[in-house]
Amino acid sequence: MLRSDFHYDLPDELIARHPAARRSDSRLLHLDGCTGAMADRRFLDLPSLLRPGDLLVFNDTRVIPARLHGHKATGGKVELLLERVLGGSRALVQLRSSKPPAPGSTIHLPADTVATVVGREDDFWVLDFGTDPSAVFERHGEMPLPPYLRRAAEEFDRERYQTVYARVPGAVAAPTAGLHFDAALLDACERAGVAWTRVTLHVGAGTFQPVRTDDLREHRMHAELVEVTGATCDAVATCRARGGRVVAVGTTSVRALESAVQGGQLVPFAGDTRLFIAPGFRFRVVDALVTNFHLPESTLLMLVSAFAGRNHVLAAYHHAVLARYHFFSYGDAMFVEPDPAALAPREAA
Repeated sequence: MLRSDFHYDLPDELIARHPAARRSDSRLLHLDGCTGAMADRRFLDLPSLLRPGDLLVFNDTRVIPARLHGHKATGGKVELLLERVLGGSRALVQLRSSKPPAPGSTIHLPADTVATVVGREDDFWVLDFGTDPSAVFERHGEMPLPPYLRRAAEEFDRERYQTVYARVPGAVAAPTAGLHFDAALLDACERAGVAWTRVTLHVGAGTFQPVRTDDLREHRMHAELVEVTGATCDAVATCRARGGRVVAVGTTSVRALESAVQGGQLVPFAGDTRLFIAPGFRFRVVDALVTNFHLPESTLLMLVSAFAGRNHVLAAYHHAVLARYHFFSYGDAMFVEPDPAALAPREAA
């Protein structure tokens, strides 16, 4: 397939640049990937779309204040976006400046911190901070809002660009489907007989990088750190045994779960994943999906299209535009049931 097969037109005013007054105030488009049928709902309706015995899978990564501003020794401005801490005093970052820095040059940061440029790795730079990079970003960084919001982070973003169940620091972008859940809605799901479990996928800055190849077979996915524990594997097995569905909250939860499949079985996994999910992929673990609306031609839109069928998904996006849904990180959501052809036989899960 081609990158252009996943294009759609989005009016700029439908990009949500601020969150709803309450997390669960957002709208929810219900898409049946088998028939293409759609229904306009509220996110508060989610418990009624779930079934007793279903299992919600949340990504419990926590967004760190990963954007830092500094300057070169020459005075030129520099913006850093943390991708990941490499260990010791080194980190992998995206770097924006008028000219690329030379290896061995320095970047001056708040509180007299000086980072030395070690070298380049693909689209990222390795910097040596001379101290724990995590502590530098936690003390002096700002929340790394996506570039399409076109605004600086504000104080409320420290809470709202974070899920209520976030616990493992490491992401530089929020797993945005989870932003709609608050304590009351989680309680409502539990009262409906729905269980929950966690995975961890630290969303990297690469999630905002565009697909640069026209032929999707040539696209190389950026690496992200994943952990799927034995307890999560047991929760999925128990859900299967009782006839429930595994409902992934967000595309990151999908990638975490499907990355942990070996020999047709979900097994504990910890490490990097570069799993690229596009139409033709057979899902072995996930039975339903809660997700936000994604950018045109993005890998996230391709994943949803693999799950529910490209034509059905693009039709749903067209409907969402006409119905004035809000898009992207602070926007509205979808509850997506799959195209049966996208699911591997469940006895192999």
